[in-house]
Amino acid sequence: MAALPQKYISALGLDVGSKRIGVAGCDRTGLIATGLVTVERTSFEKDAEKLRQITSDREVQVLVVGLPYSMDGSLGFQARQVQKFAKRLAKALNLPVEYIDERLTSFQAEQMLIAENRSPSRNKGLIDRKAASLILQQWLDVRRSNFKNREVVVD
Repeated sequence: MAALPQKYISALGLDVGSKRIGVAGCDRTGLIATGLVTVERTSFEKDAEKLRQITSDREVQVLVVGLPYSMDGSLGFQARQVQKFAKRLAKALNLPVEYIDERLTSFQAEQMLIAENRSPSRNKGLIDRKAASLILQQWLDVRRSNFKNREVVVD
C-alpha cells in the first residue's frame, strides 16, 4: 500500500521548455499554486543552480514536472526530452520527481493573459510561470483528493 501523502507539503511545479522553465510554488497547506519565476535556459549546470537556490529557499520536498503528452496520450520527442531533463535535475537536487499531464496548460495560460488584456507574444515568461502554476495546481488538487479519499474518520 502506498504511503499517505503528508498533510503539509512544499512542492515546486516546473513547465520545462527548450528556452525557458516556468517555476511555481505552493503554500505549505498545498492549496494554492502561484507562479514564481521564469528561468531562461542556458546550460544544465546553470539552470540546476538557479533551481537549487529556489528549492533550498522554499525547502522543497518534491518536483512536479509537466509532461507534454501528445494528444493521443503517447510520449513524443518533447515529452522524452522533458523526462530526461527532470530525471537529471532530480538527481542533481536530490529530490523526488513526479509527473503530471500538462496538455493544454500553455494554451490555458495564454487564454488567461488574453482575458487580462495582455499580449501573449510579449509575455512568454509569464505564460511559462502561469503554465507551471496550472501544472502544480492540478497535482495539488489530485493529491488533496487522494488524501481526502484515504482519510479514516473515527467516531
